[in-house]
Amino acid sequence: MRTIKASEFKAKCLQIMDEVAETGEPVVITKNGVPVTELIPAKRKPDKVFGAMNGSVTFMGDIISPVDEEWEALHE
Repeated sequence: MRTIKASEFKAKCLQIMDEVAETGEPVVITKNGVPVTELIPAKRKPDKVFGAMNGSVTFMGDIISPVDEEWEALHE
């Protein structure tokens, strides 16, 4: 993670914002050597709701067939 002084950030603000948006790497801004804030890329909303979660779930094996193991909940 990159660290930058507040005075340098003030002078190069727009350039640093573009770098953070492009690379996704946050930048910590310090005052007198003490971290004050962190510049992070904004989360963007998907263009469309339908399919926004596409690829976020992975199916491992058969999810339809019964399981051969008994559940603990069945034992009282």
